[in-house]
Amino acid sequence: MSETAVDHEFYMRLALEQAKIAYSLGEVPVGAVIVDDKGSIIGSGMNRVITDSDPSAHAEIVAMRKAGISIGNYRLVKLNMYVTLEPCLMCTGAMIHARIDNLYFGAFDLKTGACSSVFNIINDTRHNHQIHFKGGILQSECAHMLQSFFKERRQAHRLSKSGV
Repeated sequence: MSETAVDHEFYMRLALEQAKIAYSLGEVPVGAVIVDDKGSIIGSGMNRVITDSDPSAHAEIVAMRKAGISIGNYRLVKLNMYVTLEPCLMCTGAMIHARIDNLYFGAFDLKTGACSSVFNIINDTRHNHQIHFKGGILQSECAHMLQSFFKERRQAHRLSKSGV
């Protein structure tokens, strides 16, 4: 699958579908899909930290676990990840160790992003594996879902504090 032939928006929309499911479960709406070099979906995931009582159950980790099971290997070489939010330190580190080839994300995370927004872990040349990445794919759609989710949570919190 050559870079010019890839419809990044198509795969990001699949990740957004995962994020919508997370939203409906009360999880922070982040979704991820992992695609092989032929364009087949190898794994997908959504945030499940609350659902699973697991602080590591970020969408990227869930998708990598499923991809590893799918291919029978913990090395995820020649695979591409699409995720609706710039990955954090934990997820970026896991992607480097898993040997993900390419990362494509939607919204930039100005609080915990580890791909350039706050930290630049993904570009650190001291790692034994480098991941090509591109952010901003369907950025406004990805950001809007997150903003809506947190706006609803703040409103619910205010209502609970006011006794309504």
